[in-house]
Amino acid sequence: MSLRRFLPEGGNIVVIGCGRLGSYIADALSKEGHSVVVIDVRSQAFEQLTAEFSGFTVEADATEFGVLKNARMEKADMVIACTEDDNVNLLVSQVARKVFGTRNVLARVSDSDRQALCGRLEIQTICPSRVVGDMFLGAVHEALRGD
Repeated sequence: MSLRRFLPEGGNIVVIGCGRLGSYIADALSKEGHSVVVIDVRSQAFEQLTAEFSGFTVEADATEFGVLKNARMEKADMVIACTEDDNVNLLVSQVARKVFGTRNVLARVSDSDRQALCGRLEIQTICPSRVVGDMFLGAVHEALRGD
């Protein structure tokens, strides 16, 4: 999926969390020419970024307002909160949307019940277990139709 319809070319993106998912997203967006800032509390998390990553890394707690301000959240065209902690993702997403006025906010949520809440807060969500589950079910249905 291309972000061209959401972001200007070379858009500013803040990624919260640099685990497997966050580092993958940050690397891909950096390669597309976007200006990327990645925030994670663990310095070793940044080792997952490739040598081609041309963005910035911030070792800090993204739930602290000063950290987001120093990461220039007010300049962000998009914020992607993809830590393994739903509470962190939802908190940072709400602050990005309501305090910094970020129009495009995307949060990873493990608890699919939280997706409705996020919709009311104008935060787009992705629930990895639901996405993967739907892919598996699609493959099962396709296999069953093929026999």
